[in-house]
Parts: sequence; C-alpha cells; structure tokens
Amino acid sequence: MTIKKKYNGIVVPVVTPLTDDYKLDSEAVEKMFDNLYQHNALPFVLGTTGEASSLPMSIKIAYLEQAAKYKKENTILYAGISSNCVDESIELANISYDLGVDVVAVTLPSYYTLTHGQIKRYFEQIADTIPLPLIIYNIPATTHTSLPLDLIDELSYHPNIVGSKDSERSEERLYKSIKLWKHRSDFSHFMGWAAKSADALLNGSDGIIPSTGNFMPSIYQEMQEAVWAGDIEKVYKMQELSDFYGNLYQQGRTLGESLWALKVLMAEKDLCKPVVMPPLREQSADELQRLKEKFAHLVITEE
Repeated sequence: MTIKKKYNGIVVPVVTPLTDDYKLDSEAVEKMFDNLYQHNALPFVLGTTGEASSLPMSIKIAYLEQAAKYKKENTILYAGISSNCVDESIELANISYDLGVDVVAVTLPSYYTLTHGQIKRYFEQIADTIPLPLIIYNIPATTHTSLPLDLIDELSYHPNIVGSKDSERSEERLYKSIKLWKHRSDFSHFMGWAAKSADALLNGSDGIIPSTGNFMPSIYQEMQEAVWAGDIEKVYKMQELSDFYGNLYQQGRTLGESLWALKVLMAEKDLCKPVVMPPLREQSADELQRLKEKFAHLVITEE
C-alpha cells in the first residue's frame, strides 16, 4: 500500500535570479514560480542550485519575502538554511518561519570534518531549536561528507525531523533509503540525483528534487503522472529527456559553471537573467553562444 505523505512530489531547487548589479530580481521570481506551479511543481529556495552559500543575508531575506508573496495557496514552500555557523542557520529558520516558509532543509557545515557524534548533535541542536520541521540534506559534493544512513535513520525519529533530501550518487544508497522509509508515514525521502528520478519514484521515494525543473518542469510533471498511471515506458522516456537536458548544462562543467549555464537556458525561456553571484562567474562569449545555439536547435527539433 502506498502511503501519501505530507512532504512529497516534484520539488524544484530554484535558482536565485539576480539583476546585473547582484540584487534580487523580483520580477523573475514571479515568472519562475508561475512556471513551476503551472506544472504542479513546488519551489525550494536557497539551496545549492540557489547559490545560497554565496548570498548575503539581505538577499536571502528578500528572496524569502518574494517566495512567500508568490506562493500558491495550499502548497508547501521549502527553503534552505545551511551555513557553517549554527546560529546563522537557526536565525534563518526563524526568519523563514516568520515569512511563511513551511519546511526547511539543512546540510552539514562544509569546513571541519565532524565525527558521528558531532554530526548527530548538530542536526539535533537545530531541530530542537527551530520552529519549523527540518529536512536533512545529504550532498557530499559540497560538504565533502556522506551522511551514514543509519545515522539519518536514528535522527528520523526526532519529532521535528521530517525527511531526507539525498543528492549522493549511489544506487545502493537509494534503494536502502527507500527500504528504510517507504512505509514510514512520518518521514519522507527525496531523491536529489536527477538521473535516478524515475527509479526513485517507481520504487517508492516520496519525491524528487531536479534542478532541470527550473526550465523544463513539464518533464517531471509528465513523469509523475506516468508513475501514477503505471505507464513505465513513458516514465523512462521522461527520464531520457531529463538526462538529455541535464547534460546540456552540466556535462563538462563544474557545479558552479553549470549554475551559470542553467541560468543561460532559463534566460532563453525569459525566466531570469544569466547572472551568477561571485565567486561564480559567467563563461566566455563563445561558450554562451554555443549553449544558446544548442538549446535553440533542441527546441526546433522538438517542435
């Protein structure tokens, strides 16, 4: 029997749209959110794709305000609160609560190597203190630490810890996670590795968090609907499209470079400008043109 959980579905880790002078582009926020809601996807602001580690608190607060303003009625708004400073994470969680965010996610700090006990206490301290439910976010690509599944399982019984977002690229870990939490009504598992979105949804993960959803949310809407309909062939057809568009901006690039390329593609759809926050930078004019031409060719081919 499938358990319908509170935290589920297609959650897109949205970019932070910026103006040329590195301020929040409020008009772009409205466009981006409308695009997601039209395809039954929900926004997750201030995550890795949102360049949160590079943003000053003023932009973070402004983004939370705009996110709450454009939030669709009766939907869930997700926000990241990660910082290398525990007090800053707690402060941002309190601000998020005041502004209307529903649930927050936090990674490990990315500076010191922490012991098992330190990691457990870190998540417990935040969960004990903040007024919002907490999702544990595992992303070794930025934290340089893989959170042990047995530790997450221990933490999953904390009354204020409601789920796990996992971006680690491990099939074994994915299936172990689903086995652990598929039948838990009080704990959700989100797959953050987009290449395994179809496998995750078909096998019992509660949701997926694909960055490609920033400009192609229809792929994941159709994937989710195909899962519900039992149309396995279409589910994997949508996965192929996800892989194809994901490779367009990710392949051959560092994580930071891919965020610029993602915004370039979003600019082609008139969603936001291709401006990234320093220390990230735009790539060359030649690379910009090549990327735009590839995307334009794909659009023409689809039509």
